[in-house]
Amino acid sequence: MADADIWPSEIRLMEEGRKLKVSFEDGASYDLSAEHLRVRSPSAEVQGHSPEERKTVGGKRNVAIIGVEPVGHYAVRLDFDDLHNTGIYTWGYLHELGAGGAADFAAYEQELAEKGLDRDRPGER
Repeated sequence: MADADIWPSEIRLMEEGRKLKVSFEDGASYDLSAEHLRVRSPSAEVQGHSPEERKTVGGKRNVAIIGVEPVGHYAVRLDFDDLHNTGIYTWGYLHELGAGGAADFAAYEQELAEKGLDRDRPGER
């Protein structure tokens, strides 16, 4: 499905910024954890400029979203309480994170283990 075909019907912060509820016009609805959104930020700071540059970020178990700002008609920028705010989350990317959430988060936890990082101690590799 192309990003142009994906449109949100609701975006709401929940649980004191620990979750972002995103519902879409196609009927899909996801409760995305702030931790998952932060560690999979689409920013160059996290993703790098190539797959080889992508960072695995640890220590974000208790991160919270403190702001949600629209970016045009295609995305939102999320402000996190650790001051990260450079990622632009398109509707398609939010849908992708929601649809593959459990598997993607399990892959993230595996990456942490492989790199000697964890969800509670800050660090990145």
